[in-house]
Amino acid sequence: MLRIPLADLPADFRGRALQWASRFAHCTYYEHNDLQQSAAGTFARLLAVATAAPAAPDSLASLPEYLRRPASLPHCGFVTYDVKNEIEALSSHNFAGLSWPTLHFFQPETCLRWQGEVLLLEGQTAGVLAAILTTEVPGAARPVVPPLRPRLPRAEYLRAVEAVREDILNGEVYELNLCQEFYAENVALDPLAAFWRLNEVSPAPYAGFLRHHDHYLLCASPELFLAQAGPGIVSQPIKGTRRRGANPADDEQQRLALLHDEKERAENLMIVDLVRNDLARVARTGTVRVPELFGTYGFRHVWQLISTVQAELRPDAELADILRATFPMGSMTGAPKIKAMQLIEHYEASWRGLYSGSFGYVLPGGDFVFNVVIRSLQYRADTGYLSLQVGSAITYDSVPAQEYAECLLKAQGVLEALGTVISAQ
Repeated sequence: MLRIPLADLPADFRGRALQWASRFAHCTYYEHNDLQQSAAGTFARLLAVATAAPAAPDSLASLPEYLRRPASLPHCGFVTYDVKNEIEALSSHNFAGLSWPTLHFFQPETCLRWQGEVLLLEGQTAGVLAAILTTEVPGAARPVVPPLRPRLPRAEYLRAVEAVREDILNGEVYELNLCQEFYAENVALDPLAAFWRLNEVSPAPYAGFLRHHDHYLLCASPELFLAQAGPGIVSQPIKGTRRRGANPADDEQQRLALLHDEKERAENLMIVDLVRNDLARVARTGTVRVPELFGTYGFRHVWQLISTVQAELRPDAELADILRATFPMGSMTGAPKIKAMQLIEHYEASWRGLYSGSFGYVLPGGDFVFNVVIRSLQYRADTGYLSLQVGSAITYDSVPAQEYAECLLKAQGVLEALGTVISAQ
C-alpha cells in the first residue's frame, strides 16, 4: 500500500485517475461530491479497476461463496432490477436495449481510496501513480446527443397512471412506482466526459461511474439503498420531490410545501413501512427503528423527502440474505411489493436493467454501501444505445399530468448534462 498526501498531487488528479481507469474493462468510481454535511449519507470516494473478473458471481445463489473468498480489497459490483426474478416467481419481457448481466462483482487489481487528506493506493501499485500523472485529460467538449424519444408516449403514460389508480381503488396495491424510458440510438458518446458533465450539473452523494466492458452507467443518485457498518444496517428511502426555488424565499417555500404535502408524506410513510418489514426479516427482533421521518434534503434541482430506517442484523445474515429480504428497494417498486412488480411489468414498456437496481462495494471486513440507481444514464458503446429512465410513485391521489411533470423534473439534470431535450410526442 502507498499513502500519498493529497497536497502532493495535482488539482486535476481525480480527472487523470478516472481517465486512466476508464480504459479497463472493469472500472467503478464512487463519488460523494463533498456532500457529507448536507446529505443523509454518502459513498466513500473510491476508484477500482481490473482487466478481468475470474469466477465473478452472476446470481444471488453464487454470491455468498464469492464473497467468502479472502480479499484485501473491496468487491465492487452491481445488482440489476431483474434479480427480482431470482427472489420471487417473476419475469421480465419488455423491450431491452441494454442487456446488462443480472448481477456482477469483480475483485480489483488496483484500488484508490481517498481518506481525509491522504490517497491510499492498494493492490498492484507498481507504475500506477506515474501512469495516472502522465495521463492527459481531454478538453471538456459538450456531447452531441439527439433529442431523446419516449419508449412510452405521453398519452400512454397518462392512461397507465389512470389504470394504476383504478388498481389502487380495487385493492391491488397501495402505491406503485411507474417508470418510463427516454432513449436515443446510434449515439457516439464519450461516457467519461458525459459523467463529469453530469457530476458538475447534478452533484449527488451516491454518484458514480461504472464500466462493464461496453456497458456504462453514469450515475447522479441521491439515494442510499443499504449500508452496513458492523452489526448495524441502514436504508434511506426517498419518496417526495419538489423543484428548487428561484430565490431563497421561494426555495424555502418549496421545501415547506414538500414537508407538509399530505400525498408526499403518505407515499414516504408507505415505503418506510415496507422497508421496516423488509429489514425485520434479517434483523434482531425489536431492533428496527426510524430515527428520521420526513427529512427534507436539497440537491441541485430538487428537494427530496428522505427517511432513515435502521436495524441491527442477525449474526448469520450475509449480503445475499439481506438482498433476498430487501431487493428491489421499496422506493422503486411500491407496496405490496410483489403485486407492484407484477403491475410494473404490465404497464411499463422497457426492461429496467440497472435502473432501479443498485451498485456499490463490499469492504474486506464485510461492511458495504449500495445506492439506488436513479438520475442516471445507461449506455452501450458497442451499439450506441443511450437510455434515461425516470419514474414517480402513483397513489390514488395522483394527477396523471403532475406525475408526468415530476418525471421530467427528475430528468432535468441528465438532460442538461447531455445538452439535449425530450422530443415532442
